[in-house]
Amino acid sequence: MKALTIDHSAPGHLALATVPDPEPAAHQALVRVHSFSLNAGEVHHVVPGGDPGAVPGWDAAGVVVQPAADGSGPAAGTPVVTLGADGAWAELRAVDTALIGTVPEGADLGPMSALPVAAGTALRALHRIGPILGRRVLVTGAGGGVGRFTLQLAARGGAHVIALTGDPAKEEALRGLGAHEVVTDPAALQRLEPVHGVVELVGGAHLVAAHGALAGSGVLVAAGHVSGAGEQFPHGALFGDGGRHNRQMATYFLLDDAAGLGADLSWLAALTARGELDPQVALRTDWTQVASAAAELAGRRVPGKAVIDVR
Repeated sequence: MKALTIDHSAPGHLALATVPDPEPAAHQALVRVHSFSLNAGEVHHVVPGGDPGAVPGWDAAGVVVQPAADGSGPAAGTPVVTLGADGAWAELRAVDTALIGTVPEGADLGPMSALPVAAGTALRALHRIGPILGRRVLVTGAGGGVGRFTLQLAARGGAHVIALTGDPAKEEALRGLGAHEVVTDPAALQRLEPVHGVVELVGGAHLVAAHGALAGSGVLVAAGHVSGAGEQFPHGALFGDGGRHNRQMATYFLLDDAAGLGADLSWLAALTARGELDPQVALRTDWTQVASAAAELAGRRVPGKAVIDVR
């Protein structure tokens, strides 16, 4: 089969090569990949630092060509959306059936490939906060891929949604995705009414400011770290007085939270197929152009998701 492999001598550290077909384990299905999406973690870390010859990729959508030998998962011919630690950027992918969601027949598989990491992280980070109906939820890095899904899902869950973005030009778009308030200066968070939950996607000073905006018993979920900066809390930031008792911070990583993920991916795919969840695909091209697409994403010039079709 053909696959994009890590080649540090090639443009973008990627080369299209012929590699052996994957051999599925008993609990894995073999999927013919139609499309995959790019994630910031892949273009910033996985590809530049990867082993030569490896096939990277977390997100892919396609069609099952060989069901799992143990009888789990979907039948042959089923359109699916998949998640894994690697192997998505290829014509064929062997994937654990626990990480497969089914896609409604006739749906465009391109946008579906944008769901696993970004929408899955958004959904499960919101679950970690707890009930959000009628509560105030802050999303930092709201203009990125995960942030845009988080805004939509939080609004769908009945939250009052506050979006934090460093780009004032994104305000109209973020309000269109469900934000009730848009903040462009992290310092302004301290002047807001406290929030019950935070999905924090930036790290560094943003995380510190967002934690300071938490109400008592509020939960901050650290699900992204695009700033690359560390956190330094000033003296008193972690005190529990003044109504700030029992605030919590939780770290999150989707690939370590696989239980029930296939059902979540199926639900997200159904929402998307009905037009009730917008994957915000801002760039779509074929895999001969993946190096330039990855460069655009790494340079933060893609206002949403980048989808690559295998052809």
